Amino acid sequence: MTAERSLEVITPENIDEALGVEVRADQSHVVSPVVKSLAEAYAFGRRAWPRLIRCDGQVVGFLMAFFDFNFARPVAGPDLRSGLWRLNIAAAHQGHGHGRFAVDAVAAELRRRGTTRLTTTWHVGHGSPEPFYLGLGFRPTGEMSEDERVGELKLQV
Repeated sequence: MTAERSLEVITPENIDEALGVEVRADQSHVVSPVVKSLAEAYAFGRRAWPRLIRCDGQVVGFLMAFFDFNFARPVAGPDLRSGLWRLNIAAAHQGHGHGRFAVDAVAAELRRRGTTRLTTTWHVGHGSPEPFYLGLGFRPTGEMSEDERVGELKLQV
């Protein structure tokens, strides 16, 4: 039997489910909690795209994409990028393909918008999701965003 996965807009009816998504304790230092993501989504408006991840009707995670953020240093010209801002897969649901589904869903949305690269960042060191992202085809750009490595995935439009 194939699992039926979907993304769902955050609403007043499901916000508590979103806030209940918690990663494993040993990962809490490498990903911000959903409550911070939702505050950022509110502050950034249309440039943020928060979604619940469901599998067979059950909440298994949370993602937030971003659109047209300027990655340029203040001196350079604009460098607008879009990609995956946050990915939180609930502790009990990790290792079942939900993270891959989330990245694929963001890639599909970016393709729909005509974007040819998906940017994300990750912490390095203990508990880092770097192997996950590299396994999906992301390649480090050589840049850092604060204390996170920047990676990109080329998209076929």
